[in-house]
Amino acid sequence: MSAEPRLAEVTEPDPAQEAARSTEQAVKETLEDYTLRFAPRSYRRWTPMVVATTALGGIAYMADFSIGAGIGLAHGTGNALLAIAVAAVVIFVTGFPLAYYGARYNIDLDLITRGSGFGYFGSVLTSVIFASFTFIFFALEGSIMAQGLKLGLGLPLWLGYLVSTLMVIPLVIYGMTALSKLQVWTTPIWLLLMVGPLVYLVATDPGSVDRFLAYAGTDGDGGVNTASVLLGAGVCLSLIAQIGEQIDYLRFMPPKTEANKRSWWTAVVMAGPGWVVLGALKQAIGVFLAVYIIAEVGASAAPEPIQQFKHAFDAMMPSWIVLPLAVALVVISQIKINVTNAYSGSLAWTNSFTRVTGRYPGRMVFVLVNLGFALALMEADMFSFLNSILGFYSNCAIAWVVTVATDIGINKYVLKLSPHAPEFRRGMLYAVNPVGVVSFVAASGLSIAMYFHALGDTLQPYSPVAAAVIAFVLTPLMAVVTKGRYYLRRTDDGIAEPLLDEDGNPSAVVYTCHVCRQQFERPDVAACRTHDAVVCSLCLSTDKVGDHVLPATV
Repeated sequence: MSAEPRLAEVTEPDPAQEAARSTEQAVKETLEDYTLRFAPRSYRRWTPMVVATTALGGIAYMADFSIGAGIGLAHGTGNALLAIAVAAVVIFVTGFPLAYYGARYNIDLDLITRGSGFGYFGSVLTSVIFASFTFIFFALEGSIMAQGLKLGLGLPLWLGYLVSTLMVIPLVIYGMTALSKLQVWTTPIWLLLMVGPLVYLVATDPGSVDRFLAYAGTDGDGGVNTASVLLGAGVCLSLIAQIGEQIDYLRFMPPKTEANKRSWWTAVVMAGPGWVVLGALKQAIGVFLAVYIIAEVGASAAPEPIQQFKHAFDAMMPSWIVLPLAVALVVISQIKINVTNAYSGSLAWTNSFTRVTGRYPGRMVFVLVNLGFALALMEADMFSFLNSILGFYSNCAIAWVVTVATDIGINKYVLKLSPHAPEFRRGMLYAVNPVGVVSFVAASGLSIAMYFHALGDTLQPYSPVAAAVIAFVLTPLMAVVTKGRYYLRRTDDGIAEPLLDEDGNPSAVVYTCHVCRQQFERPDVAACRTHDAVVCSLCLSTDKVGDHVLPATV
């Protein structure tokens, strides 16, 4: 590896210099939070409980109340509660292996996906799916906040949409440090405002519980039926991609050791798949509050969280404080989740763009891109057709998450055809791995066809089930058919130092990248093809001509 680098023509830009400049921009960007790479031990200075609290703060969104209300109003309380429970079980089971890998190996869901069946470029598909999740839910939360601002301050909806979009930008700029402080300090206030009215209503009006349990819905007769449960579960399962946002925080977990293993596991389970427990409770509360509003004032405002909590507060407090408290709850919730949506979306877009183009434009560019998409959805009044959007989107999200979870759980641990330790560096992976890509495309494609009645009305409610089952079956089948040969392009990264330390944590040994001259820990570097030196993963990503990328050996 001692060959001299090739000299560029005078009239041509030097690719190596372009890569170095691109990486230098990433290094200098304010707290860019290791957008495209492994989060080093030197940066992970938070305790497990701080990381968990920060991650759970991101699920303070109000959309759950709307989702639960929408399902309950359409299908009745019994079907809604069963749908919520079915979706919660699927989300917990599939989220567990993803959360573990993110926390154990300190990489985000895109980097996990690369080495878990999709390949270096194949995971661009799922990055776009995840980025779409973040701006869809940003738009949903922004719409809810705009409803609150209209009711409380008289702002027109279009202006409320704009305010809810612009106000998160300063918070997102500063990454994990600012987000951890925001989430920790606002969570107690949010919990008090959310739980207080519910406890009061149940204690002072026991009849509200009876009305809630007996509600039959507009499309049902009060009985439980499979189609209604699955249709409702399909909407709830659109939230399955939330595990990606949880992992964006969990990747900053400290190393797992004997001394901290109990708190480490508690934090991972609670803030990883455990997010869905609180999410399911919020959806059930949404059904309860919607039924309560119907009994009080009618169904027109029941799906809107601002109306739900306005009427709940109205039952327990003087009228002069009701609106301020309801608006405060909505605003706090919107800020807590939408800084996460904007942050995680910017990571996903940056990952995709850099791999496809070989350029790193900076994470803040894609914060603005993501917010632009979200604002357009809000102005198009997406809230009015919420369940249709979420029902369609859930098919793609389920196919992706189940494929990756199955690759980790079955292909890695049972069949042992997928490499145990995750790999994400360019040069180590094939461009496309048919195991994940074929499974994902087949599962999402067929389930979407079912959702749009292409296979008949009878099968339409089963589209989320089809997405999960096809992904679960095809992922190990494709691994067996391909004999696992498309996971690793090479098994040796050219560095003698092991990737993992004696405790199984990513090694903290530091190397200097010879392209950008910055220091990186062992999992983030590989040997250079043309120099007797190492190159960081971001410089490998921005190497347009492949000067530094190691050749294939398998």
